Amino acid sequence: MIRRRSLLQASAAVLAAPAMVERANAQSAFDWKQCKGQSIEVNYQLSPRGDLARNNLKKFEELTGISVGFEQIPEQQQRPKVAMEMATGHPGFDAVNVGMHVQKRLIEKAKWMEDLRPFIADKSLTNPDFDLDDFSKPAMAVATGDDGKINVLPLNQDLFILFYNKALLAAKGFTAPPATYDEMMSMAHALTDPGKQVYGFVGRGLKNANVVLYDNILLGWDQETVTADGRKLLTDTPAAVEAAHWYQTIMKACGPPGNVGFNWNECQTTFMQGRGAMWWDGIGFSAPLLDKTKSKVVETVGFAPVPAGPKARHSATFIDGMGIPATAKNKKAAWLWLQWITGKEMLAEQLRTGAGTPARLSVYARNDIRANSSFPKEWFDTTMASLKMARSGLPVIVPVTEFRDTIGVGLTNIVSGSDPAAELKKATAAFQPVLDKANET
Repeated sequence: MIRRRSLLQASAAVLAAPAMVERANAQSAFDWKQCKGQSIEVNYQLSPRGDLARNNLKKFEELTGISVGFEQIPEQQQRPKVAMEMATGHPGFDAVNVGMHVQKRLIEKAKWMEDLRPFIADKSLTNPDFDLDDFSKPAMAVATGDDGKINVLPLNQDLFILFYNKALLAAKGFTAPPATYDEMMSMAHALTDPGKQVYGFVGRGLKNANVVLYDNILLGWDQETVTADGRKLLTDTPAAVEAAHWYQTIMKACGPPGNVGFNWNECQTTFMQGRGAMWWDGIGFSAPLLDKTKSKVVETVGFAPVPAGPKARHSATFIDGMGIPATAKNKKAAWLWLQWITGKEMLAEQLRTGAGTPARLSVYARNDIRANSSFPKEWFDTTMASLKMARSGLPVIVPVTEFRDTIGVGLTNIVSGSDPAAELKKATAAFQPVLDKANET
């Protein structure tokens, strides 16, 4: 299992303006237009990162002279589409967006991706400003296989944080968000007022979607859901049962009616309406909370790192990246795309626009981004604190989707009132054979 306990400290590098970049390239051996006249196909999951890439295509095409065909589809469709095309050996794309928290082991096992190390080492193909060390250690750990092969370049490192309503907390005498699980449980009970349709805690209860929240809660016991070698489930251990009890209690006693069917969007809506005091979810959902046309909590929303559990404090992280299929037709041109879209300028723009939390650390040291961002200082501080305690939010196994489905059913039953120990034992027994079979091949 990949551990994410520490990160490289942020670089203080400052980006040059586009005109300066052009002059710098002219003075170096690197030529952005070395593939001029070629074309590539790029495949993305539907996300703010995809929107950002699509909206900036002309900049890349003008910089390189490469024409880009662009496809962006919902992740529930994109992942099986990508898997099917990669399995045929004739994918219709030269660069692809990969959700590594779901597909890492699959692409490694199937050897679908081109090893990016030779490209990185070739000074004629790689911009001198590329700076591989600027990517966070957790992101590179996910991007790199056990054999050292770099399968993708990290694009985004989503982090679980705590959103909280400052006004609701203040009304009950709380001057700060909770620092521990015990504090959070106590505050959630105190903040719950069904008569006013205000609830102390909002979280995912829907099958499959609920697993990422539960996994993050379990990290507070310093435990993951699968052993380090990815062979044995740890979903029915004493710590797993304790975490499930905690999850059940806060969801049932402090959550809104029907939360057993909540995914992130229902949670976000409830919080934006001012009916949720605390919401534990991905930082990538921050932007709508600050949209005055949609949110009632623009002036009262707070951002904080997740609280500390009984034994540890970790932010669950979910990383996606861009890779080149091993059988792609235009690999050099695709490599130019990869280093441009994951470069310092584009990932700074990703942060500035709220399209995600980039895996490059230098962008967080950019004072100009902080000054011109709609996000408050607290948001940036929370991001940096969470990066330093990031840890995988899902097991690094091939059948991740099946894992989420099976364990998710048990968690849904637990939220509905079933015995946590019994449900986890049943779910563990059901999924262990699936994991065993996956590890046989």
